[in-house]
Amino acid sequence: MISHLSGRVLSKKPLFAVLDVNGVGYRVYCTERRLEEISVGDNADFHTHLVVREDALDLYGFSTEEELDLFVMLIGVSGIGPRSALGIMSLETLETLLHAISKGDVGYLTKVSGVGKKSAEKIVLELRDKVEAFDISGMSDSRRGDEDVLEALKSLGYRADEAREALRGVPHNVTEQGAVIKEALKILS
Repeated sequence: MISHLSGRVLSKKPLFAVLDVNGVGYRVYCTERRLEEISVGDNADFHTHLVVREDALDLYGFSTEEELDLFVMLIGVSGIGPRSALGIMSLETLETLLHAISKGDVGYLTKVSGVGKKSAEKIVLELRDKVEAFDISGMSDSRRGDEDVLEALKSLGYRADEAREALRGVPHNVTEQGAVIKEALKILS
């Protein structure tokens, strides 16, 4: 099994990057966030999971082992395939996703195309106890309520990736939602 790749990024497409590792190009499917982090020509590292299907061998790559662990847990839930799991992980940061699962936020998980209420409930039911193993408090989690701020920015017409990037730029001492939105809008303008 291929569990880690390190090499030069040859190209990027909407769902994957092609990574040159000693002359061999590997197609690595990854989250939108991970694709934003890498640039063509740069060296990149991926913690990977190989999914073997009847007609394909697909590699899924992540920045951290924690993201990889969550991906493996998600695809272990009946009815959740690798693409759905990647879609779920593209919603928001790992910390926010873990928080949503641990709090049983089914509505948050149904934002992914192909993940209905029953699948989201199954994810929460099967993974709620397992995500407790992640140290959410030690992660650089965004402020409480940033999901609502993200939704507010998206309703104003900003793309999710733009809104996320703006939220990352808001100082962490700004905690009131209205102030966070104002700071994010300043960054976006």
